[in-house]
Amino acid sequence: MPRARRISTIAALVHALRASTRPGEPGLGTRLRAVPRWVAATLSGAYPGTTRGRLTALAAAALYVLSPVDLLPEAVLPLVGLADDAVVVAWLAAQLLGETDGFLRWERSGSGSGSRGHRPPGEDVVQGHVVP
Repeated sequence: MPRARRISTIAALVHALRASTRPGEPGLGTRLRAVPRWVAATLSGAYPGTTRGRLTALAAAALYVLSPVDLLPEAVLPLVGLADDAVVVAWLAAQLLGETDGFLRWERSGSGSGSRGHRPPGEDVVQGHVVP
């Protein structure tokens, strides 16, 4: 991977991490819990913000990092072998943070099917009191 692309990938990760720690923004735990909903909504076609091809690319990146087979093995090229994994991890994390940000905004807006949209359970409670 060219040096400029590595730098831009790391910059995107830093930007996404900073954005996720701003007050009022969803935290990392909220984003991680949203991933299964995001994938399901994308696969069902309810969420228009991500394509199946994009999900495939993200899954391929995750498999590459988790796979014991490497294009640039650490045993042969120690620094380069670790660097390619680090770049893929940085790209994957930045993409997931960005994608989940868009998905959570979409959920909060109530978009999607029905009046409830795809909000997480408990976010559709109306405060009130019982009249005897």
